Amino acid sequence: MKIISVNIGKSRKVQWRNKAIETGIFKFPVDHGIELGKEDVVDDDVVDRRYHGGIDKAVYLYSADHYAFWKNKYPDLEWDYGMFGENITLSGLNEKEIQIGDIFQIGDCRIQISQPRQPCFKLGIRFESQKIVKDFINQPFPGLYARVIETGTVYKNDTMRLSERLHNSIGLIEVWDLLYKPDPDIDLLEYAVDHQHLAEDCKASLRKRLSNI
Repeated sequence: MKIISVNIGKSRKVQWRNKAIETGIFKFPVDHGIELGKEDVVDDDVVDRRYHGGIDKAVYLYSADHYAFWKNKYPDLEWDYGMFGENITLSGLNEKEIQIGDIFQIGDCRIQISQPRQPCFKLGIRFESQKIVKDFINQPFPGLYARVIETGTVYKNDTMRLSERLHNSIGLIEVWDLLYKPDPDIDLLEYAVDHQHLAEDCKASLRKRLSNI
């Protein structure tokens, strides 16, 4: 996999339901490298740390390969990498090939995959339509959050390669399906809620779903 773009966002005030809120969803490509820290990307504004940033979600990656699909669906937007709030846009990233706990070498860094991205209304703000939230859920293109095991700097044109895969893990898209499919696999759901490498926020969402079944 190859890094196509590295992206940084600054906090921006927007109107949401007649209220002014702040968001860091507006990320744009930068010409310099970005530094991956243990809890976030250095100089990238993380506004609401209940849902973004932190150990489990220090960096968000999205596939450049999905952009054509979304551009066709939302042709009137002004498109650039970073549209999904990702810090790193990669070519060759296929979520179906990723497992929770996978460790990748990327630039100077090592990262560990922790969960798929769960979309919220702020993605709708970036897309100028809340319809994107449902559309996003209906496609197997969630991108991936990762922990930063070894900090460092990544640049455009750096590569990302798998360096370690754990035994008895669970696929990223399997977790995605457990979060959003109408009839989740109960046995797999019970396994996922105790998975040691799945992000705690994601496990909380799965436990809530399990309790409602």
